[in-house]
Amino acid sequence: MEDRLEKYLAAHIPTATVSVTNLLRIPGGASRETWMFDAAWDGPNGPETEAFVLRKDPPASLLETDRETEYAFYSTFWGSKVPVPRMRWLEPDGSILGGPFFIMDRILNVESNTKAPQAPPYLAVQAELARNMYEILGAIATFDWHGTPAESVAAAPSADGAWKKELDHWQAIIDAQELSPQPIIRAAIRWLRANPPPPAQRVSVVHGDYRVGNFLFRPDGSIHGIVDWEMAHLGDPLEDLAWSLNESWQWARNGRPGGIVDRPDAIVLWEQFSGMKADLVALQWWEVFCHVKCQGIWLTGARSFQEGRTNELILPMVAYSLINAQDQSVLRQIGRL
Repeated sequence: MEDRLEKYLAAHIPTATVSVTNLLRIPGGASRETWMFDAAWDGPNGPETEAFVLRKDPPASLLETDRETEYAFYSTFWGSKVPVPRMRWLEPDGSILGGPFFIMDRILNVESNTKAPQAPPYLAVQAELARNMYEILGAIATFDWHGTPAESVAAAPSADGAWKKELDHWQAIIDAQELSPQPIIRAAIRWLRANPPPPAQRVSVVHGDYRVGNFLFRPDGSIHGIVDWEMAHLGDPLEDLAWSLNESWQWARNGRPGGIVDRPDAIVLWEQFSGMKADLVALQWWEVFCHVKCQGIWLTGARSFQEGRTNELILPMVAYSLINAQDQSVLRQIGRL
């Protein structure tokens, strides 16, 4: 893979020789293969080095998403108040590295592990992490996406149709991916259709997977990169708030979103930085929806492994551990457990 990467970079960097070192796959990724590597080349002013991240489509994953969309949303926020790594190259040709991919700059000296905020030195800055997390989410929710790369890859729903577009999408995924009947999640879908939320306060960029674990932070509580935009779309910004509150991301198992903030405080922070109101009826709808969406993801991973399209053990592990848990979560959410 180093040789193939060197040839690819040499064709895209105006230099005669490129050297790739320290190539390492980051474990745990379940939607795309993520690799880190360093590259060195002879620039016009002498030797240059750069740290990169490569995101490559796997044979199968928890999600079936479009890398062009992810690349476009990253590019949309480069240079804005929402910190993202700089995009470098988008490659649709799967023959080069065994799957389409894109390459971006690597942000150095940061942490992303979901367990890190539960231990020193991050334990002492949980409040700062939470404030920065929701300040950035507020910036995403209020960002003017018109005329950006995101607009070219994502269709904008109407304010009163955002909920239906997303529910239709994820119900179709469950229809296609379930290996066995899902009566509880089907009941949740019926509940969602019978109790539609009010129209979105605005149609915004929705990250789609905004939670502790998908941003890069430092010991002072500062956040330096929002990553994993593969589920980004245009829709109701309450979806991102609801996703961040999901039980699946309460990493400390103490009822605190992300393990770093109390739920009421998270909502207050989002309202403060977005300038919008987190209507509790609308928020409950989106929280129930997020359980349906999660179940669609876990079921996709289960089918990918069942059909032999991947041997990544994280997929059956996640399906085994979370499908029943997600059913319990949604029952609690609608007051049936």
